[in-house]
Amino acid sequence: MKISKDDIEVKMEIPGAILRQRTNFGDATGLGKMSAEYFSLSAGVDTTPLFMGLEGNLCQCPHWGYLLSGEITTTDANGMEENVGSKELFYWPAGHNVKVNADAEIVMFSPQKEHTHVINHMIEMTKS
Repeated sequence: MKISKDDIEVKMEIPGAILRQRTNFGDATGLGKMSAEYFSLSAGVDTTPLFMGLEGNLCQCPHWGYLLSGEITTTDANGMEENVGSKELFYWPAGHNVKVNADAEIVMFSPQKEHTHVINHMIEMTKS
């Protein structure tokens, strides 16, 4: 199954960030339906305020992905940081925040139910 970036629905667009999500993009046994996502994020984007109110104020969804370009730092619940650079594969377990150090283009695959919940929460946080 494949899909082009422009055919992935834009779920959220705010200054410095465009989040696209394609639901029903496969099934990973034990995780349920998966979604495929393409995010365009500007340097300086920090998910910390968007995750306020979620468990631990962190994204509680795991992600598998590839950073096409840019640089991102994730921080887990224990304060451990990991930098992901351009053209690197990554796995982010549940319980993380993201800071964008350099404009980034990301392809991710996530459990659909959990990540849709997180994205909907972020959308609501941008309204307040």
